Amino acid sequence: MRYDYLIVGAGLFGSVFAYEAKKRGKKCLVIDKRSHIGGNIYCENRNGINVHLYGAHIFHTSNKEVWDYINQFAEFNNYINSPIAVYKDELYNMPFNMNTFSKLWGIRTPDEAKAKIAEQIAELNITEPKNLEEQALSLVGRDVYEKLVKGYTEKQWGRPCTELPAFIIKRLPLRFTYDNNYFNDRYQGIPMGGYTKIVEKMLDGIDVKLDTDYFEFIENHQDVAEKTIFTGMIDEFYHYQLGTLQYRTVRFETEELDCENYQGNAVVNYTDREVPYTRIIEHKHFEFGKQETTVISREYSSEWKPGIEPYYPINDEKNNSLFEKYRELADKESNVIFGGRLGNYKYYDMDKVIEAALELVNKELK
Repeated sequence: MRYDYLIVGAGLFGSVFAYEAKKRGKKCLVIDKRSHIGGNIYCENRNGINVHLYGAHIFHTSNKEVWDYINQFAEFNNYINSPIAVYKDELYNMPFNMNTFSKLWGIRTPDEAKAKIAEQIAELNITEPKNLEEQALSLVGRDVYEKLVKGYTEKQWGRPCTELPAFIIKRLPLRFTYDNNYFNDRYQGIPMGGYTKIVEKMLDGIDVKLDTDYFEFIENHQDVAEKTIFTGMIDEFYHYQLGTLQYRTVRFETEELDCENYQGNAVVNYTDREVPYTRIIEHKHFEFGKQETTVISREYSSEWKPGIEPYYPINDEKNNSLFEKYRELADKESNVIFGGRLGNYKYYDMDKVIEAALELVNKELK
């Protein structure tokens, strides 16, 4: 059977495109090398708890069009992301707000907090930050940096902050209100029943082949479709002929515990460098679960190697330059379109993935 589109990757980008293409009468085949649909937003149900297997995914957006779009496929709850940070035996609220500053310094008013931060920044006298450490210190002062930024960032990137470029942290938001809502976006929540059901609805009635490697598949099915939407790694598509793009990856240790409530919050960050994991997710709290058991995931950040799932592009000058060379090759393709996080070598929040997929729909399927 010949299709209009072969869509490589059953994640959010590919699924949105497939759904919209089908609505317009196009015939699509979606393939994915994994054994499930949904890409990194896939949720696995364990004793009634929807476990975010590839890390916490909290939907948030200020784009009403995108919010209305995703709400076609699921009802969202009113979950508000309010992480806790643990530094040694101390607990702090995130993002950095008046609750954080009050705990740090025993102060109560925004003016006191602003004065304390300004005093610490002035003492450091950093005019041109040479690395991430100096950049962060010049934004938030020593106390916030030492307890809440330094260790976490070094675990995320696998190297000292003094060896990381300053541009990684363009700003560190400071809020001078007693508000623990991590996101500023107007719309926020978790789909009731998990993300997998959203993708199931998007792909309903569309041919899907799982456990299918694109490169093996295309060898035997070169004329399967008029066009290909490729959401895998752009450098892998070209067999790394110009070099390999770098990523950070995340390893998860997930376990079910015979207790009702392990940590009292969905997200707890561990900002001390000596603790090997960056955070612990307790999945049931995303949907206010009352199950008798709970499921937690410890997250470990590490260097990516081929064969491991890539998560975060390292968008430094060297990698961005290499990506541009791959994009020049991609621009010459007449029947292959690259999309999503790996195809565009860009970190996307979920709402931005939907925006990008709908932009492609409007361009490709007018």
